[in-house]
Amino acid sequence: MRALHDGHGRSVRYLRLSVTDRCNLRCLYCRSNARQRCIPHAQVLRYEEMARMVGIAAALGIGKVRLTGGEPFARKGCEAFLAMLRGRFPDMDLRVTTNGTLLEPHIPLLQRIGMSAVNLSLDSFDRATFARVTGRDMLPSVLSALDGLLAAGIRVKINVVAMRGVNDGQMDDFVHAARSMPLDLRFIEFMPMGSGTLWSPENFWSADDIREEAARRARLIPVEAGAEAESGPARMYRIEGGLGRLGFISPLTNHFCLTCNRLRLTSEGALRTCLFADKEYRLRGLLRHPRITDEALAGVIRRACADKPVGADLLRARREGAAVAARQMVGIGG
Repeated sequence: MRALHDGHGRSVRYLRLSVTDRCNLRCLYCRSNARQRCIPHAQVLRYEEMARMVGIAAALGIGKVRLTGGEPFARKGCEAFLAMLRGRFPDMDLRVTTNGTLLEPHIPLLQRIGMSAVNLSLDSFDRATFARVTGRDMLPSVLSALDGLLAAGIRVKINVVAMRGVNDGQMDDFVHAARSMPLDLRFIEFMPMGSGTLWSPENFWSADDIREEAARRARLIPVEAGAEAESGPARMYRIEGGLGRLGFISPLTNHFCLTCNRLRLTSEGALRTCLFADKEYRLRGLLRHPRITDEALAGVIRRACADKPVGADLLRARREGAAVAARQMVGIGG
């Protein structure tokens, strides 16, 4: 099959696959105050259907797959699914994003299958703030999992959603973590996602302001753009004398849409070509139809990619203070 390109000439090489919309936390930025109903089990893709989609994606030139949620390890059988994917796609760059609360027992499996990297969603090293953000007092479990990942030699990226009035007073902790541990700690601007979003100008903390705050505590040495493909949308900085790095992701103030290379597949089989666009391509019915071939599904994906929008255009068009997409992050996949 021909490699994927969208209507703007961008090459699509990355699939974010949501294993489940269920999660044991209730983070401020992922769910709003609106009532959230989980997808009925019968409407969630079976693991075999997800594996089929990964195979189609691989044939289209996608070489990187990240499993997301919800919380991936909240779904029964996730460990076996990871092993299945590695067995079928040994050359795939396979990763997982997790809140870390259920992770520790699965670390031996991740090490055994050669997991490329694990992204930990960790918005505070302060126990009270962690509980405020997530709704649960589970920071010790996450820190134990972090130690286990590093001991196993698995690459770790920590994702911090930066929020004024919430974790903006904890830069000392963040810089200390990146200085003392061999990991990437990346700040992400709070995005106005989902109906009933808690985003406001008052709690928005821009990437430039975050970087200035970090630079007061450490000498930051820029990593040249393109020097490491792993950086993705983050602007990365080494810390002089430190083991790790800091990164700054700015989807609102300095977008990276023109280099976007990703698709998202929700746990019920809806393909989204842009995080900020609510247009979805329903693939579950096609996956379950006995006469629909992989080639036909690939054709649907190609047509969807042809209409892949530029997210920054959608941001500019939204009303002041309004959400940029109706679905909450927990339903889309982080």
